[in-house]
Amino acid sequence: MMQSPARTDEAGPSPALTPAQAFDALYAFCAPALVRQAYLLTGRRELAQEAVERAFQLAWQNWPQVACDRDPAGWVRAVAHECALSPWHRFRLRYRHPEPPPADAADHALLEALLKLPPTYRRTLLLYDGVGLDLPETAAETEASTPAAAGRLTRARRLVADRVPELADPAALHRRLAELASTERLQAAQPPTVRTYAEQRTRFWTRSALAFTATIIAATTLTLRTAPTHYEAPIGPAQAISGVPAEVGLGPLSAGERALRLKLQGLAHNGPERLVPVAR
Repeated sequence: MMQSPARTDEAGPSPALTPAQAFDALYAFCAPALVRQAYLLTGRRELAQEAVERAFQLAWQNWPQVACDRDPAGWVRAVAHECALSPWHRFRLRYRHPEPPPADAADHALLEALLKLPPTYRRTLLLYDGVGLDLPETAAETEASTPAAAGRLTRARRLVADRVPELADPAALHRRLAELASTERLQAAQPPTVRTYAEQRTRFWTRSALAFTATIIAATTLTLRTAPTHYEAPIGPAQAISGVPAEVGLGPLSAGERALRLKLQGLAHNGPERLVPVAR
């Protein structure tokens, strides 16, 4: 899938595919079937298309890893199923109300029976009876042990048969799953659109990371420049002091004090008598 097969004729070997060509080939091969699978998992046409496009956007952002994977289609399928079954969709306003069911009553009954299953049971049933994986592959993709996957598959089949008795036969269930997915007109975006949006998201998050890093560096630099270089003990809060005697003003002068004041006022402020002691 990653490059065209070698040719031994006179034209020589075919040139290797570019990353964009290899991605577009994988998209054209897997996207239509993945949209139908996501619809069976969610019962929502728009969400199915969104999940598949998001899975391929992640694949293009991690293309070297995906291109070298032993099963690129399985890598994208696992991501698409996880995006479709994300519990966060329930908090989105656009997905709070159910979409119109299929027009055919039998298709409506089957889809309703699928949506009544727990998400892990629904995904296990789809991978085994819809996609056609064997039990170990189903267990690996759903991150469960093989006995656990077998138990989920058995219970899922029984619950579907309880609601739609004519689908108790696994072969009939496989045929009806394929028919239900094919009756819905589901389309995914074109590969160049997916690649362009993935590149835009990569540039946006790269610029956001650089801006955040620059902000952290600027804040750290400002803190280092404005931070004190020595310890300053904090000033304690003011406290009331008790036990201090009240301030007392001067009282009236006595007769002797008044006479002394008059005498001092009458003396000269400068002259020899202030420098030479007076003998008494």
